[in-house]
Amino acid sequence: MSRQYLEDDLPEFTPMSWRLQEIREAIPSRLFVRDTRRGLAWLALDLLMAAVCWKLAVHIDPTFRSRAAAQLLTPAGAIVVRWSCWIVYWWFQGLIFTGIWVIGHECGHGAFSANRYVCDLIGFIVHTALWTPYFSWKISHHRHHCNHASMERDEVYVPKTRSDLGIPEESNDGKIDYDEYFGDTPVYTLYMLVRQQLLAFPAYLLTNVSGQKNYPRWTNHFDPNSILFTKEQRHAVIISNLGILGMIALVRLACIAWGAASVMKFYGIPWLCVTHWFIMITYLHHTDPELPHYRQPEWNFQRGAAATVDRDFLGWMGRFFLHDVAHYHVVHHFFPKMPFYHGEEATQYLRSFIGEHYHRSDKPVFKALWDNYNDCQFVEDTGDVLFYRNKKGQAVLRPAATHGKVKAETGSDL
Repeated sequence: MSRQYLEDDLPEFTPMSWRLQEIREAIPSRLFVRDTRRGLAWLALDLLMAAVCWKLAVHIDPTFRSRAAAQLLTPAGAIVVRWSCWIVYWWFQGLIFTGIWVIGHECGHGAFSANRYVCDLIGFIVHTALWTPYFSWKISHHRHHCNHASMERDEVYVPKTRSDLGIPEESNDGKIDYDEYFGDTPVYTLYMLVRQQLLAFPAYLLTNVSGQKNYPRWTNHFDPNSILFTKEQRHAVIISNLGILGMIALVRLACIAWGAASVMKFYGIPWLCVTHWFIMITYLHHTDPELPHYRQPEWNFQRGAAATVDRDFLGWMGRFFLHDVAHYHVVHHFFPKMPFYHGEEATQYLRSFIGEHYHRSDKPVFKALWDNYNDCQFVEDTGDVLFYRNKKGQAVLRPAATHGKVKAETGSDL
C-alpha cells in the first residue's frame, strides 16, 4: 500500500542567508580572470572540429551511393550504412555547433574576454550564424540572470501557477480530480516534449513562450520597441535583426548553389540539434522539484542563483563539446563573468561554502527530462517560497514555517 501524502511530512527548506560578497570571497580571485587567448583557442578548436566533420560528411553520399559500396554491402546495406553515417555526423556536428553557441553565450556575459568589443564581435558572429539575435538575446538573458527564480521578474522558465491552469485551491471539503487537468496519455506527453525540444527556443524569441505572462501580447526579441528593451538598446536590437536577415540571404544563396536538401543535411539538422540541446540544458538547469522559486520579499540575487542545478550531461562529450555548460552551471549563475574553464574548480569552493544549498543531479539527463516534464507542473498562487507540484498536486519540499530574511541584493558581477 502506498503511503498517504501529507504536506506536513515533507522536508522543510530554509533559504540561504549569506550575502553575495561572502560567497565571492570563498572563491579564489584568480578564477575570475578572463584569458582572451585561451577563449580564442577554444573557439578555434570548435571551428576546426566543425570543418573536419563537414569535410568527412562530404564523402558520405558519394562513397555509399557508389557501385562498389552496393556490391560490398548490398544495395540495402549501403543505404543503412549511409544514413547511419549521417546520423553520426548530425550527432557530433550538433554538439560542436552547440559548443560554438556556448562560446557566443560566454561572449554575451563578458566571460570570453575582458575586452567588451572582442566579446561582442565574436558573440555577434557565432550567434548570428546559429540564428540567435545576439544583442537582443544578450539583453533579455542578462535580465534573466539578474532576476532568476523571481516569480515577478524572471525572463524565462517562469512557472505556471494554480490559477493559470484553472485548478481550484485545495480544501477540506473534497479532493481535486487532478486527472481532469493532467490526464494526458504518455504518447501525448511525448509529443509535447518533442515539440518543446525543437520549437521552444524559436518560440521564446518570437512570442515570449515561458516568459513573464504580464508582458503584452506578441512580445518578442525582434521588435526594437518591445518591452524587453530600453530606448537606448533599440539600435543593438536592429543590428541583431540585420544579422539574422543576412543569414537568411546566405542560406538562400546556399540553397540555390547546392540545393536545399544538401543545406539541410549539412547545416539545418545540426542547427536543430543545437536548439534541442540548448533547450534541454537550460530547461534542466532551472526546472526540478527541489528548486525553489521566490516572490518578494523572499527573493534576492544569491538565492535565485542557488536555485539552479548542475547535471552530468552526456558525460565526457558534454564536458568537452559543450564546454561544461551543464556540468557547472550553478557557479555561472552566481558569477556570470567567470570563464567556463574555471567552472569545475570554482564549483568545489562554492559547494564547500553553501553546502546543502548547492544542487547537483547525476540522474541520466533524458530520464530527468521526462521526469521533470511530468513532475514540474505548477506552483501555488500564495506564499513567498514555492516548489513545483506534480500531476497529483504534490510537492517534494515545503518552506520552513519561519526563517530569516536578508536584504535583497542585485549583485555586482553581472
